[in-house]
Amino acid sequence: MTNDFRQNESGTELLARLKGRSSLKHLEPRLFTEDGFPSHGDTVEFHGPEGAGKTEMLYHLVALCILPESAGGLQVEVLFIDTDYHFDMLRLVAILEHRLVQSTEELVKGCLGRLFLVHCSSSTQLLLLLHSLETMVCSHPALCLLIMDSMSAFYWIDRLNGGESVSQQEANLRRCVECLERLLDEYRLVLLATTQALMRGPVPGAGRPDEAATAAWQPPLAAVAEYKPYLCKSWQKLVKRRFIFSKNAIRDNKQEFAVVSLQPRNITVTRCSFIITDGGVQFL
Repeated sequence: MTNDFRQNESGTELLARLKGRSSLKHLEPRLFTEDGFPSHGDTVEFHGPEGAGKTEMLYHLVALCILPESAGGLQVEVLFIDTDYHFDMLRLVAILEHRLVQSTEELVKGCLGRLFLVHCSSSTQLLLLLHSLETMVCSHPALCLLIMDSMSAFYWIDRLNGGESVSQQEANLRRCVECLERLLDEYRLVLLATTQALMRGPVPGAGRPDEAATAAWQPPLAAVAEYKPYLCKSWQKLVKRRFIFSKNAIRDNKQEFAVVSLQPRNITVTRCSFIITDGGVQFL
């Protein structure tokens, strides 16, 4: 993919590829700690069961990216790959309208002009898409964030199509990861990807007769203990930081959500919580 493209690369495209892309250092300090902001080439995973707030958090981060600097945004471009077909454009527009002081149709369109949305219905289609992205990424130096919702969408279909061979089951995903790794490395993008909690580890407190000890186990930490990686090893290696999402308590008739941040190569664990309002994510 890379060599064929480079042979036809113009001088303008070369400069666009080598030019430094905007930093996402100030993307969301309440989610990313000061030493954990996504850097160029990083992969961040949002993991959790359905309904745990992962996609809403993506909307929140997308809005922060595509909003103009005058409205507190980063004013950068985002490519959103929707494999679950859950993307709700009206929901994103509602969030943008809440963030803009003067919400005019022109301003909202200007924000949406910095968002590129693509749908994929199979791992083969996703692989073909990733192979074709280099031209687009190269010609859009303002593109800083690549979002995949979700990376696990085709897990069961690929397992079925791969038969009894684990290698065949994971073949397309491994190729997708290879393409992503090249794009992130060569074009200094940041990848945010969601994964569903399809597998579960040991349930906290299982086998312990002490009910008090089990009850004292806090839900966010229980979600971490239950986390069980199931995607291919190349994906696990690519992820630099993982956020575990879970439902927390219901207070004042509002569902709270908890996020625990894990760094696979570091024992650091940080926590935060949020609720979802008409205007999007609201941190507590």
